[in-house]
Amino acid sequence: MKSKVFKTTIGGKELSAEFSDLVDQANGSVIVRLGDTAILATAVMSKHANEGAGWFPLTVDYEERFYAAGAILGSRFMRREGRPSEEATLSGRIVDRTIRPLFDQWIRNEIQVVITVLSLGEDDPDTLSVIGASLALATSDIPWDGPVGAVRIGKNSGDKLVINPNYEFRKDAVNSLDLLVCGKGGKINMIEVGAQEVGEDVVEKGLAQALEIITSLENWQKEIVSEIGKEKKSFPKPEISDEAKKLFADEITPKMNEYVFAGPGKESIGKIHTMWRDIVKEKFPEERKDLTDEYFEEEMNNLLHKEALENNRRPDGRGMDEVRPLFAKAGGISKLLHGTGTFYRGGTHVLSALTLGGPGDSQILDSIEERDTQKRFIHHYNFPPYSVGETGRMGGANRRMIGHGALAEKALLAVIPDKEAFPYTIRIVSEALASNGSTSMASVCGGTLALMDAGVPIKAPVAGIASGLMLDGDNYKVLTDIQGPEDHHGDMDFKVAGTREGITAIQMDVKVLGVSLPILTEALQKAKAARFQILDVIEKEITTPRENISIYAPEIRVTKINPEKIGLVIGGGGKTVNEIKDKTETEIDIEDDGTVFVTGKNGGAEKAIEIILALTKDWKAGEEAEGTVVKVVEFGAFVSIGQKEGLVHVSEIAPFRVEKVSDFLKEGDKVPVVVKMIDDAGRLKLSIKDRNPELFKDKAPKKPE
Repeated sequence: MKSKVFKTTIGGKELSAEFSDLVDQANGSVIVRLGDTAILATAVMSKHANEGAGWFPLTVDYEERFYAAGAILGSRFMRREGRPSEEATLSGRIVDRTIRPLFDQWIRNEIQVVITVLSLGEDDPDTLSVIGASLALATSDIPWDGPVGAVRIGKNSGDKLVINPNYEFRKDAVNSLDLLVCGKGGKINMIEVGAQEVGEDVVEKGLAQALEIITSLENWQKEIVSEIGKEKKSFPKPEISDEAKKLFADEITPKMNEYVFAGPGKESIGKIHTMWRDIVKEKFPEERKDLTDEYFEEEMNNLLHKEALENNRRPDGRGMDEVRPLFAKAGGISKLLHGTGTFYRGGTHVLSALTLGGPGDSQILDSIEERDTQKRFIHHYNFPPYSVGETGRMGGANRRMIGHGALAEKALLAVIPDKEAFPYTIRIVSEALASNGSTSMASVCGGTLALMDAGVPIKAPVAGIASGLMLDGDNYKVLTDIQGPEDHHGDMDFKVAGTREGITAIQMDVKVLGVSLPILTEALQKAKAARFQILDVIEKEITTPRENISIYAPEIRVTKINPEKIGLVIGGGGKTVNEIKDKTETEIDIEDDGTVFVTGKNGGAEKAIEIILALTKDWKAGEEAEGTVVKVVEFGAFVSIGQKEGLVHVSEIAPFRVEKVSDFLKEGDKVPVVVKMIDDAGRLKLSIKDRNPELFKDKAPKKPE
């Protein structure tokens, strides 16, 4: 085996890249290691182009292997890895969003980057995956304008920024910032942030430190490429004929302003695009449709940039920092739903529906990164084709839906109350019913409304906004609240969500090589102003969470028992707890520390709690109770108090001699008792006479006259 290893240091840890003939059929491959975490990155380009395709065919696959975690995972009936977990999908999207802008978009040869997690230690493989993909592409013959660097930044309780914090650090409550940054050439081209209401200044500080590390990683990779990199293949950009370009200039260019700046939406743009297609079909039928369509998009792109940069002009006539009309509604769909939120921002309309469940309804995560972890806050996002006025396939969630849902979930997670304060499992489903820019941020707003409508005691309302960018060299304009054409033709999609106190989530993608820190600083400040404007509208609709949850939501009651008595509640094979569930029509969850959560309706939870407390009660001498006789024997009677039985000895029935117990007690009798003592085995000794000596006075023997 031929092998060459390159090393550097990041965050005090050794990072290595091993190139070998292990995957010698691929255009490029590398194994990247950090600590005990290792990934294999491969890059392959097809030998033939898909002429006529209207898109750049890049695929990024992120493959988790069970062996990487040193465990045999899956179900008892399926031990082979199946479809990617949501975590794997999100990691793959991070790689895709980072490397995609650095390709020539006219390439039509299929390119596939595959990341395989070989070993999972304490370090997250997602940053390694970006670096691995970068090295596999940069050292291959595939044309690509890399390399890129990637780093994660965390913040501890002392406000110190930590480079590439491990899993343990990131799960700790003191970690108020989880910032993942990718970039090249002193600029940033991908950001993912999850935060606990941090200030813009904290994010800016993290971005600045990330850029320093990214630059060092980029220089390290350049040294590797200079030593072992292959010569890049060349793919000249295909062009339409000069005659067709002249036709466009004569027939379409004079009308572009009228159609492109006709107002919000894409309908008028679609009309002039159809006009161009019809003219080409009539006069230049030999021209490739994909190239004429691409030429239209380029001209549209040039026009939008020119008008924004030179004239501060946007397609719908808004100012650069102007937010579209807003509408917020809490509830109003159906009283059967536990909580709903409807949010409009211009032509983007989202309905968020919330359902409350018990702890047993939480999602169990079982992947190589998350095993036997309970997830009690879930946000799902749907994007049906009718939301953009199209037909299409329904059913299932694609990568985009998973990514948008996870972003909104991350944004809202920071304000969700902890389990002790609100033990419910919370699921929100956001339906993108009409889309004209940033349905993910509208889902954050709709989700906030649904949470407050449901009576979830969130820390504060959360709102989100998407900013865009028109960039030409050093000349740029940041656009607040981008809509469809600005999203499609702009250079940046910068989504920021947060409360009035600070940021809870950020996601950024670009279509250019990268964005400078000063531009991002300006975008953060403009996003903050827009966020506050949206929060004003949300808080005008509903100021605070409703005092009570829906009557249609389940009730949850919580109690604490002695952990040593958990087995008593569960019973052999779960017999006792199942009997309680059936009797009270509830669900019961018991944690190792003795915390008991009971979920039910119509008072069932309260009844179940009473049974459990009675069953596990630690009786003390002198305590009184009303008991039921369950068995009569010669030496006394067994009496049930709560869920426990004790013996009333024949000598404790009455303050006089009892010859025959059955003359005084029979099964089913209700009798007052007092706990006389508890023996070393925990058995109760009860007394009737000490509680009520007059109970059987009519049966006392007659005194001789």
